[in-house]
Amino acid sequence: MAALGPPLRTLRGLLRELRHASDRAGRPYRETPAYQHIVAAFRAHRVTSEKLCRARQELHFQAATYLCLLRSVRRHAALHQEYHGRGERSPEEVAGLVGFRLPQQPGGKG
Repeated sequence: MAALGPPLRTLRGLLRELRHASDRAGRPYRETPAYQHIVAAFRAHRVTSEKLCRARQELHFQAATYLCLLRSVRRHAALHQEYHGRGERSPEEVAGLVGFRLPQQPGGKG
């Protein structure tokens, strides 16, 4: 398993993904229940001088997993929008999508 990195980087990544999601919804991300829950959870599980939170690593792992999910969903939606739902394509258009060119036919046709 890869290292998780600092919790602050994970929190910032989560908030960035919430911003992307709320831009599509047309609602400020700070007003969403997800934002309020994530910030409250990170505040509740931070290490202070008075107590040591035993569930800190667990929270960080769950947050990193959720961040991976949000990024993957956003990337999937972008790929889906780009490549899906345009109906039947010509062979030339399909070849252009994957970076190929169709061969020219002899006699100047094509």
